[in-house]
Amino acid sequence: MSETKTTASPIEKRMREDLKIASRERDQLRMDTIRMALDAFHLEEIARMRQAITEEDRVKILDKQIRQREEALEIYRGARRQDMIDKEERQAEILRAYMPARLSDDEIRALVSQLIATHGKDFRTIMPLASRETKGHADGKHVQEIVRELTA
Repeated sequence: MSETKTTASPIEKRMREDLKIASRERDQLRMDTIRMALDAFHLEEIARMRQAITEEDRVKILDKQIRQREEALEIYRGARRQDMIDKEERQAEILRAYMPARLSDDEIRALVSQLIATHGKDFRTIMPLASRETKGHADGKHVQEIVRELTA
């Protein structure tokens, strides 16, 4: 019987260990959040017909999960639901712990300046390059603001 058992990635291993710790500490919100993320990994794998997903795919999935929490935060703020705001903020914080280090504004500016020096000051040329370079390490909207500022 052939089984498509894949080895867990560093992110997934860390999440599973943290799930055990959260279970021992009876931290229900942390357990639920980690389980949702692990489930999202599993669902993506199923959608790909059991092909293993890469570490980069896992980062994209986590980023999507964080963005969903941030969108929900805006809705709950509008409805003045402090209990749900607290929950969504904590879930986003838990998920951010598994993301790779983010680039600072200065690092993004340095990268964009370097791209401008190499490829010229055209926004349409620089933005795709900057997006590709910062993918997974910076928010796309934030990168876009900096590229617009430096190419203006």
